[in-house]
Amino acid sequence: MNLPAITLSDFDPQAFLRDTWQKKPLLVRGAFADWSNPVEPDELAGLACESGIESRLVHGAEGALSVEHGPLSAERFDALGTSAWTLLVQAVDHHVPEVAGLLDAFRFVPNWRIDDVMVSYATDGGGVGAHYDQYDVFLIQGLGRRRWELGDMCNDETPLLPHEDLRLLAQFTARQDFVLEPGDMLYVPPGLAHRGTAIGHDCMTYSVGFRAPSQGELVEGWTDAVLDTLAEDDRYADPDLTLQDNPGEITKAALGRLHAAAIAKLDDRQAFALWFGRLATAPKNDLIDWRPEETADARQVAAQLDDGAAILRNPASRFAFIRTGEDEVHLYVDGEGARCTGHAARFAAELCASPRLANVQANAEVTQLLVTLCNRGCVAFEED
Repeated sequence: MNLPAITLSDFDPQAFLRDTWQKKPLLVRGAFADWSNPVEPDELAGLACESGIESRLVHGAEGALSVEHGPLSAERFDALGTSAWTLLVQAVDHHVPEVAGLLDAFRFVPNWRIDDVMVSYATDGGGVGAHYDQYDVFLIQGLGRRRWELGDMCNDETPLLPHEDLRLLAQFTARQDFVLEPGDMLYVPPGLAHRGTAIGHDCMTYSVGFRAPSQGELVEGWTDAVLDTLAEDDRYADPDLTLQDNPGEITKAALGRLHAAAIAKLDDRQAFALWFGRLATAPKNDLIDWRPEETADARQVAAQLDDGAAILRNPASRFAFIRTGEDEVHLYVDGEGARCTGHAARFAAELCASPRLANVQANAEVTQLLVTLCNRGCVAFEED
């Protein structure tokens, strides 16, 4: 059975979020007009050879797939020949501006939900086996052709094959089957079993993945953050203690006080929001230092703004803000927060909305904020 396809002219973001997002797959033929592949296979292989860039090489028969983790050597690719293999490189949008530009098509989803763009290259028959993801993904065909098979919905109880690196399904039945050409796009919701297989050599696919923190991650992270704020002397107290009939009973009154003490700090929604801003913008790879060789000062930044230089966000940086007042926001960039008010608050919101800002009207607070962001490598001024 084939999945009904729509064209880009039929794509309605509002209707997509209402009817399709996290509910069912969607095939969009010719999703990108005048499609041009944004990164060449050799360039992708070069990224896989660099340290600090996450990459994997998957090869072998589907029932016995092997995974090698990068950095890889150029000689390794030569040794593979024409056998079926797949190269996966994470966060290519952090290193290739043209790949980062693909994300502009997905701004109908909040920025903090976007994880990265993984790029895969495969030879004929290459793939990573039948699996399911725990997050939403848009699959854009870049070069060549790839057959996609969609199966059933999966969950934690779905049987998996034993494998250290891949979540391979023990059983897979294809319910839908179709082939993507360059510029076509497929949306796959979380939990849906799928398998992609390259048809011919030089098959490239761009996977736009989305962040979905688990309940365990939220509970553990938020609890650890609260624990760091607690004082050792803040202890249980019962100044209204009365005589009990049975000293062995833990009374409802005592349990009520204990429960209230345990959750009081955890239930602080404002503190949770400010903590989550740091979590949501934590860098994808905190081992890479994006700071410029020469630091900027307020005078230099002000001069750039006076000259009308546009501000460019680093594609590897994550920007988000949380409104904390009528004219106040907390700006979060790469896990660090800053309180902004008035004109600076409006500027922070605009900066989060667009990867490029031109004709910025700045005051002292905005200028100092830009000094900090420039020196951290989060933004830069556009060169002529």
